[in-house]
Amino acid sequence: MNFLHPDKLWSREEVLARPSPVPKEPGVYAWFFRNLPSIVPTEDCVAREHLRLLYVGIAPKEPPQNGARSSRQRLFHRVRYHYRGNAAGSTLRLTLGCLLSESLGIQLRCVGSGRRFTFGQGEELLSVWMHANAFVTWQTHPEPWVLEEQLIGKLSLPLNLDMNSEHPFHATLSNIRRQAKAAARAWPVQ
Repeated sequence: MNFLHPDKLWSREEVLARPSPVPKEPGVYAWFFRNLPSIVPTEDCVAREHLRLLYVGIAPKEPPQNGARSSRQRLFHRVRYHYRGNAAGSTLRLTLGCLLSESLGIQLRCVGSGRRFTFGQGEELLSVWMHANAFVTWQTHPEPWVLEEQLIGKLSLPLNLDMNSEHPFHATLSNIRRQAKAAARAWPVQ
C-alpha cells in the first residue's frame, strides 16, 4: 500500500485547485500531520519526513445492508470537504477542532436544529491550520471499506475512532469529543 511510502502528499492548496488532482472515484485517503498537540501519541505512527500518518478515511461508506441507498461520495468530494467544510460533515475536522480548540481559540457549538455541531467562525481558523499542517494522499479502490479495515487493524492511527477501540488514545479522544459536545449543548443554538 502506498500509504506507508506515498509518492506525494497533497496540500490544501493543491487539492482545492481547479482542476483538482483528487479522483472522482471510490477509495481510501490518508492524512499526514505536523504540529499536533503533544497529547496525541505519534511515536508508533508511520512517518514521512517531519509528518505523521494519523487518520484514514474512505469514500463512499460501505453500502447499507438494509437495502437503503448507497452513498454517492467519492474521493474528490470527501477529501475536498475535509479541507474546506465544517465539523458537522467531517469527523476529521471535528476531532482536529476539539484537539486544537484551546490553541486556536475556537469552540464547538450547536447549530441549526441543535443536533449538528460546528466551530462556527472558527472553521476558517481550522482551515488555515490545516493549510499549514495537514497533507493527504489517496488510493482508488472499488471497495474502500475493505482496505480501511485492514489499515486500521495494521497501523497506529490515533485520530480514527471507528473500528479502532483498541488504540491507546481511543478513550482519551472519545472523552475530549464528548466533553466538547456537552459544552456546546450548554450554549444557545446558533
